[in-house]
Amino acid sequence: MILDTYAWIELFNGTTKGKKVKELIALNQCFTSAISIAELSEWVEKEKLDRKQVFHTVKNLSTLIEISQDDLELAGILKTEKRKTVKDFGMIDSIILATAKNYKLKIVTGDKHFKGENTIML
Repeated sequence: MILDTYAWIELFNGTTKGKKVKELIALNQCFTSAISIAELSEWVEKEKLDRKQVFHTVKNLSTLIEISQDDLELAGILKTEKRKTVKDFGMIDSIILATAKNYKLKIVTGDKHFKGENTIML
């Protein structure tokens, strides 16, 4: 499973969805796309959270997947395809989706942009 930024934020906020993420992490090997670190960093800054603590948790509960050229090339293709039906599908979501596809991982998310993909929706 690859944890989308949405899943991490729910976990850190301690929501009902976050509790489901915690259960999934306990039962499965989890990964995080490196691009999610940028999104989480923005969220940490806005929320004025303890950056060191947040990223320590991410590192301890998941394995970081660096973004490869294959992921980036596929992301461009996927974004073009997804934009035919999801008008605001962004490049970051495309990179996460491409990484999930290349590693054959389900995406843990509540982000509606991923609906219809290989996801575990929160």
